[in-house]
Amino acid sequence: MNIQNIGVIGSGQMGGGIAQVFAAKGFHVSVLDINDEAVAKGKIQVEKNLARDVERGRLTAEGLKETMARISWSSEYSIFSGSDLVIEAATEDEDIKKSILRELCSVLPDHTLIASNTSSISITRLAAQTDRPGKFCGMHFMNPVPRMQLVELIRGIATDETTYQIVRELTDKLNKTAVNAEDFPAFIVNRILLPMINEAVYTLYEGVGSVSAIDTAMKLGTNHPMGPLELADFIGLDTCLAVMHVLHEGLADTKYRPCPLLVKYVEAGWLGRKTKRGFYDYSTNEPVPTR
Repeated sequence: MNIQNIGVIGSGQMGGGIAQVFAAKGFHVSVLDINDEAVAKGKIQVEKNLARDVERGRLTAEGLKETMARISWSSEYSIFSGSDLVIEAATEDEDIKKSILRELCSVLPDHTLIASNTSSISITRLAAQTDRPGKFCGMHFMNPVPRMQLVELIRGIATDETTYQIVRELTDKLNKTAVNAEDFPAFIVNRILLPMINEAVYTLYEGVGSVSAIDTAMKLGTNHPMGPLELADFIGLDTCLAVMHVLHEGLADTKYRPCPLLVKYVEAGWLGRKTKRGFYDYSTNEPVPTR
C-alpha cells in the first residue's frame, strides 16, 4: 500500500508535531481539531516550530513554506475522506478517543488505516470501536515529536500483520526508530518512566527533598537531561495522572497508585508548562519551584 495522505486528529503538542514531521518528509497531511479556534492555534504553533528550525539553520525559509503548504487544517471530519492513514492524537482520555474513533470511521474509505498515538490505553479496546480492527494499531510518538527518535508500535489482538508492517515501513521513512511493544498498559516507555515520575512526586510529598533538590539530584546523580518533576511539567501533569490511572487500574498493583500530591495539582489546574504552573511556576523567564 502506497501511503501518501496522512490524517491527524488533534493539533496540540503531539498532533501538531506528528503533522510537522510527516509534512517535512513530503507527505500531504490533513489536521482536524475540535473547533476553528483550536485549529488556528495549532497552525500557528507548527509555523512557530518550523520558524525556530529556520533560525537554528535546520531548515530553509523555502522549506518552511513548502512544509506548511502540505498541511491542510479543518474542524470537519470530511477532511479525511482521501486519507490513507489517520493518526488519532487527542487527549489521553479513553472515552474521548473512543467517541472520536466511532465518528471517524463513517467518513473513511475502506482502504484507510487508523493508528492511535495513545501513550497508555489498550489498542485492542480502541480498535474495537472501529469498523476495521484489523487495520488499526498503536503508533506512539515521543514528545517533542520532531526531535525524538523513537516510535512505539503496538499491535492490538486483531491487528493484521500487513497493517503493522506498513506502519513500520512508514516509521522508517520518517527516519525514526520503531520498537515493538505488546498491548499492555502504558507499553514500554511509560510503563517505566511514569512510575519513576510518580515516585519523585511521592519523594516531594513525603518531604524527602524539595523540587529543586529532587531534580538536581536526578540530573547530576543519574545524568538525566531533565529532572523528573521538570519532565512531568513538560509532559503535562494531567497526562501523567491519566497514565498512572491506566497502570493502577490495568495491572491492579498498589505500586502504581498515583501520588495524592499529583492528584491535588491536577485538581488545582496546575498542569505544568501548558498552564504556566506545575511543580514550577513558568510565569517569569526563569522557572521557579512551587514547593
